[in-house]
Amino acid sequence: MAMLDRILNRPALPSPGFAYLWVTLICLGVTLVALPLRSVLDAANIVMLFLLGVVVAALLLGRKAAVLGAFLSVALFDFFFVPPQLSFAVADVQYLVTFAVMLLVGLVIAHMTTGLQQSAMEARAHAQRSQALYDLAKLLAGAPSVEHVSDALCSFMAKQGLGVALLMPDSAEVLRAVPGSKLSLNDTERTAAKAVYQTGKSLDSATLSAQEQFRIYQYLAGASRGRGVLVIASLNGDARVQESNRALIEAVGSLIATALERLHFVDVAHQSQLETQSERLRAAILSALSHDVRTPLTAIYGLADTLVVSQTPLPVAARQTLSAIRDRSLHLSNMVSNLLDMARLQAGGIKLRREWQPLEEVIGASIKLLGPGLRDRKVAVRLADNLPLVQIDAVLMERVLCNLLENAVKYSPEQSPIEIDAVPQGSELLVSVCNAGPGFPVGKLDAIFALFERGGPEAGAAGFGVGLAICRAIVEAHGGRIRALNPESGGACVRFSLPLGQPPSIEPEIVS
Repeated sequence: MAMLDRILNRPALPSPGFAYLWVTLICLGVTLVALPLRSVLDAANIVMLFLLGVVVAALLLGRKAAVLGAFLSVALFDFFFVPPQLSFAVADVQYLVTFAVMLLVGLVIAHMTTGLQQSAMEARAHAQRSQALYDLAKLLAGAPSVEHVSDALCSFMAKQGLGVALLMPDSAEVLRAVPGSKLSLNDTERTAAKAVYQTGKSLDSATLSAQEQFRIYQYLAGASRGRGVLVIASLNGDARVQESNRALIEAVGSLIATALERLHFVDVAHQSQLETQSERLRAAILSALSHDVRTPLTAIYGLADTLVVSQTPLPVAARQTLSAIRDRSLHLSNMVSNLLDMARLQAGGIKLRREWQPLEEVIGASIKLLGPGLRDRKVAVRLADNLPLVQIDAVLMERVLCNLLENAVKYSPEQSPIEIDAVPQGSELLVSVCNAGPGFPVGKLDAIFALFERGGPEAGAAGFGVGLAICRAIVEAHGGRIRALNPESGGACVRFSLPLGQPPSIEPEIVS
């Protein structure tokens, strides 16, 4: 049984010339064995010996050699064992039926034996590939990085006689070869890989041009998006990738896509966990510092303001110093208030108290509240006629306008005006605060609204980079949007929108 298994799973067939020579020798050997026995064995048993030779030829030499053996067996049986012997003439016509049946049985045996052998070889190859894929899946399941995935892939494909390059998109969606890829690509092949990634459809030699026909481009489809492209080629550069490898390549592509998807989501989960812990720590620090610093600052401001407005005669220099202490402590108190508000907003500790308000009153209250912080700047307010009411939290919206006005003062030339515009547009109310400063850095129009992010390394411009982050949080809590602009006329603008909604109707007063 073990010998039969080894025969069925022989590694390769001999060349056709040797196969035909060997089958001829086998048939002659059967003849030599049967000649001394022709007086003992009848014709049917001798036919069985020749058919046995055909089976051996089919097992060892393949289908074509076995077919030749069937014809040789009929010819030798006729020449040596059918009267008249040593002649191809047939005395009894019934032997013609024997020849036909013998030839037919020999051909069937050759076909069935080689078919069984081929099936055994395919089953063995399938089992080996299944085991190899299982081993690859185990390696990929524990791969800690993309480089380890690439190394495992290249090692596996090399055992299959294939070279491979793993291409993955970077942050700009440009395909890059992962370090460790064993296959070098030219510009034409990179272009083909890019087309596969963009269309999401794999390409093989049947659909490629003559210059590319020795490559297969396998698209790596992830659950959420494409993960890259596999470029596969035979290690023999002049040979096509065999079609029998297509199922293997698709299975490998699925395993690689799954591994890359796993690494992506592991990285996302890890990054999310770090960000969550960072945000919690930052919010806790902000809240603690804000509470601990705000109380003494309020006391300092109150004492300094009391001394400034008191009737006690003080030297001019002392009074100027007290005024500076009061103004700086007020400025610092506002910065601490911003930190505290940001901590509350991130923790969800502030709830909107919305009421229908006229925007002009909120703007006026913000300008008055900022007071000395405007540094005698002129604020030009331009409002559209018949401006509708908006449903807002007036206190928080005053905070937004105060922060925007304070930034406009901080980042614009002295004595330059500040402009506030408000105009309804569709279902929104657009509010803009503009100044004549140098404008925002072009590449940071969105980033400046992040916490602790500042427009640039401005010397002498105090602040933590918190004000615009608070503005965004408050505006978005109202269902609006906020963005930074650099107008063509120069300067800088921050524009935010508020939903208009349906304000309540106001009935006119009846004068009696």
